[in-house]
Amino acid sequence: MNDTVSLRPAEGFVEPRVRAEFPGLRLHWVTRAARRGPSPPSLQHQLRELSSRYRGSGVIALRTKPIPHAYRAFFRQIGLDPDVDRIPSEEVAVTRLMQGGFRSVGLIEDACLVALVETGVPVWALDADRVDAGGLGIRTTSDADRSQPIVAEPGTLVVADASKIHALLFGEPLRDCGIGSRTQRVVLFALAVDGVPAIHVDEALWICAELLS
Repeated sequence: MNDTVSLRPAEGFVEPRVRAEFPGLRLHWVTRAARRGPSPPSLQHQLRELSSRYRGSGVIALRTKPIPHAYRAFFRQIGLDPDVDRIPSEEVAVTRLMQGGFRSVGLIEDACLVALVETGVPVWALDADRVDAGGLGIRTTSDADRSQPIVAEPGTLVVADASKIHALLFGEPLRDCGIGSRTQRVVLFALAVDGVPAIHVDEALWICAELLS
């Protein structure tokens, strides 16, 4: 992806038949200069403070809030049991309880985590040089995708650009698309579903982008 870095989120494409079946499903993305490395002390401190928000009862109550509830409803729509395949915000909350706190992994990963915890909207990072200039969107797989490095039945929802698949929907980026030691810029993308206001999606991307500055 060779375009200039933008701080204004762009709305990704959604395959027409996917939009018809899931009207509220959408993807927003933004590019940002960023390199892999340790988080600064200020971000590590922020993670420790966020850890204090989660207790056992709080994790249980999380699913009743509007944004987690919207993601849980969507997971059921696509055939996933959110009590087994947890939505991103519940997954990190349970991980925090098991680990005793949010552990710093690296600057980019930590920024995505803070954005998720603060807004309930999941954000992922891709190496911008691996993303087509036309940007990202959501589509279903077809027989033509069998040559790509992903195991998925035709009709599976994925995040992709014009030339390749980058991740299963709500899954981690494929190894050759994610951030690495040579990453200089990232594409941050957020996934939203029906019931998640656009302002929360933009806020999640803004939080993540600001933490990378």
